Amino acid sequence: MESVRMMLMPWYMEIKFIHLFAVMAWIWSTSVAYMYYLVPVFKAWRRNPDDIGIMVLRDWVMDRFDEGAKIEHIAFPVIMVSGPLLYLAAGWNTSSTWLTLKLLIVFGLFLPIEFLDYHLSHLGGNKHAVLARQGPEAHERKIRQHWWFFLITTPLITYFAVIVVFLAVTKPGLAS
Repeated sequence: MESVRMMLMPWYMEIKFIHLFAVMAWIWSTSVAYMYYLVPVFKAWRRNPDDIGIMVLRDWVMDRFDEGAKIEHIAFPVIMVSGPLLYLAAGWNTSSTWLTLKLLIVFGLFLPIEFLDYHLSHLGGNKHAVLARQGPEAHERKIRQHWWFFLITTPLITYFAVIVVFLAVTKPGLAS
């Protein structure tokens, strides 16, 4: 492992840049679309659940959101590769409380959420594909399922992403 660390050490700042860039892409790529497109349309739909025009807009926004989530879904694997490279290059270990807490959040919260998000956006839960294969009733179930997923996970990701970025940047407990 020491030889790997020595090989990576000269590239630490470049790896850190890639990692932080991917983190920001992951956090912000869908947050704007969620707050300014999905939420207003879904609120309108909840107020008028039988309005065909709003349902068409809701489905279009959700489809566009799933397409836009590709940025997030590319960034997350980059984070998951560059993070361990930083760990190796810096010679960190899990005796650092800040790192242990960060890793618990990433692996205990973000990773399971992202697996489900990949499924809902691109795999078996993809609304466009479900509509084509299984019809409008299945499509409606997937829309509602994805909306509940957003309602539950968005506050968690928003709150804990700030904590993870804070821990990564400040590394509390380490001498400056």
